[in-house]
Amino acid sequence: MNPARTLATAARVLRQLRHDPRTIALMLLVPVLMITLLRYVFDGSPRVFDDIGASLLGIFPLITMFLVTSIATLRERTSGTLERLLAMPLGKTDLIAGYALAFGGLAVVQSVLATAVALWLLDLDVTGSPWLLLLVALLDALLGTALGLFVSAFAASEFQAVQFMPAVIFPQLLLCGLFTPRDQMHPVLEAVSNALPMSYAVDGMNEVLRHSDVTGAFLRDALVVAACALLVLVLGAATLRRRTA
Repeated sequence: MNPARTLATAARVLRQLRHDPRTIALMLLVPVLMITLLRYVFDGSPRVFDDIGASLLGIFPLITMFLVTSIATLRERTSGTLERLLAMPLGKTDLIAGYALAFGGLAVVQSVLATAVALWLLDLDVTGSPWLLLLVALLDALLGTALGLFVSAFAASEFQAVQFMPAVIFPQLLLCGLFTPRDQMHPVLEAVSNALPMSYAVDGMNEVLRHSDVTGAFLRDALVVAACALLVLVLGAATLRRRTA
């Protein structure tokens, strides 16, 4: 991997996003608006908001980064930009790392903003360190970025990219333990949930919610989410190919 080429790719992506304020608003403001809406939905039951708010603080960034990254990358593929880039002396690793670096930087801003609003404006009550909560939210956003980069290879239009949400995101949302403890699910579904990265994201958030110190379970969950993001990025690099000879 060439660091200069990676940085140049990231800078190009950020310059393009700078001219698309609606996409920036989607990435930065939607998670904040959703967590705020949730807070006032449970206005009469603040304990419920405390119980599920931390989990959703990780899930919302994952979903928004998945949507934005998959659509933006697909636009590059269908417009021919990716084709031209691959014709240059630019390695696949440089290209995918550049995309990941650009969207990852936005994921940092998104995660900081959403976490700050939840903790200090909406009074989300967590036992552990806010920095640990921010860490898991950031890893979730990076995972969403990686998934978006990966699935963009299998869509022919932006509409198809959005259609991947029911296949990639919704099953994880249903099985992650947000609605019912995973150990109370049917054994088959529990086994499936154990293989899904969002399950570990929710578990990590719950560890911060309930424990003041860093636990072994938290470290395991954070490492699993990070490893899944890295694995999906590698798979995403493998899908980069020229469509013409």
